[in-house]
Amino acid sequence: MNTELIENKEKEDITTIANTPLEKQKEIFKAQKAFFNDQKTKDYSFRKGQLEKLKSIIKANEEAIMDALAKDFGKPPFESYVTEIGFLYDEINFTLKHLRSWMKPKKVSTSLVHFPSKSKIIYEPKGVTLIIGPWNYPFQLLLAPVVAAIAAGNTAIIKPPEETPHISNLVQKLISENFNSEFLAVVMGEGRVVVPQLMKENRFDHVFFTGSVPVGRIIAELAAPQLVPTTLELGGKSPAIIDEKADLTVAARRISFGKLLNAGQTCVAPDYLLVHEQIKEDFLDELRATMMEFYGISPTESKDLTQIVNQKRYDTLKSYLNEGKIVFGGGFDDEKRKIEPTLIEGITENDKLFQEEIFGPILPIFTYSKNEDAVEIIQKNPDPLAFYIFTSNKKTENYFLDRIRFGGGAVNNTVVHLANPELPFGGVGNSGSGSYHGKSGFLTFSNEKSILKSGTWFDLKKKYPPFDENSMKLIKFLMK
Repeated sequence: MNTELIENKEKEDITTIANTPLEKQKEIFKAQKAFFNDQKTKDYSFRKGQLEKLKSIIKANEEAIMDALAKDFGKPPFESYVTEIGFLYDEINFTLKHLRSWMKPKKVSTSLVHFPSKSKIIYEPKGVTLIIGPWNYPFQLLLAPVVAAIAAGNTAIIKPPEETPHISNLVQKLISENFNSEFLAVVMGEGRVVVPQLMKENRFDHVFFTGSVPVGRIIAELAAPQLVPTTLELGGKSPAIIDEKADLTVAARRISFGKLLNAGQTCVAPDYLLVHEQIKEDFLDELRATMMEFYGISPTESKDLTQIVNQKRYDTLKSYLNEGKIVFGGGFDDEKRKIEPTLIEGITENDKLFQEEIFGPILPIFTYSKNEDAVEIIQKNPDPLAFYIFTSNKKTENYFLDRIRFGGGAVNNTVVHLANPELPFGGVGNSGSGSYHGKSGFLTFSNEKSILKSGTWFDLKKKYPPFDENSMKLIKFLMK
């Protein structure tokens, strides 16, 4: 069965993706299990070599990657390089720099109770992993977990998104032509068909999923019967607060960048704003001016504004324009599937713009007068994936950071926290479970094997039956 045709209106280029047959899926899994059991992935030199190969493949195909992304949803070259290609270079480079030290067993202290003993943690690969990528950053969000899986010594079956067929077909081609399928393989097709087949027919050692909350629940349900560990990178309504002590010009620029990157189709994009009532009008003026500076007076004509990925998503976003009061933007181009950067006020709790993750260039504006009012509004939705606060007041900064539960975030900036490999990236509660990037990704795909080794030259008999009063005195001394 083929997936629904995805058509780019501007380039009139149609591509289909066929489902990988079930028997082929089983064959790939069986081969990867055997390859992993041969211990071939455990060596540092093997992991290093595979990561270097992946980077060289990306380097050799930069233009093809950017072209595929442009065909799928008009992603401009600058955005494609920064968010899809350059991001992966940073992740691979950071991993290569630290991989040898990450792989070393970690010595830890041992209680005197266990004398004479010493303890360590060994980081062993989990095994055969399944990595399921989303459509919004279909190259980077698919391959960044692969970098972590390789670093930790696993094999991986990769499922690209069917919504972006040009880049997914390119990934399939690059992986199949350059890697042994016993180590890395791509399974293609409709997620709702292929993923249940994969997870029901095979017992993976880890499943890594990036996507929506509803599908994340399905992945968790599929993993539960065989107790397969999962990492779920989901989403949510990520707020940004602008208080009366914020630098409004900087805030407008950084919020506009974070919100309109990829036309708002970013899991950590600011989903709505909470603006202090004292500076609301001044800030809206800055925001309007900045968005016009970025995309001109006819934003849908701008080559820097990405189009919406498909007609279904486009129609959903257009329906949001009927809610509240538009105070900037609101225009659209049906032929190009583009929507102008849009600011909307007057949203109520019953509106979809308040209840659903927007995932587009539409930005609702709320006002608040007291910090506790802003917290109350945020807490009416599940825990967000990201949170942003713009302020020069340290007390205000700490107030919100202490009271809002979220996966990760930034102060006086947006979205950039996920580009620092020193920071774990992931959600909390409804926005996801588990994390990756840098060492966090290495640990996600590793089993921390605990080892306590005891010497035989001394063995205190008081630790063994029959116990007497002196045994109790000794243990109370050691374990007080």
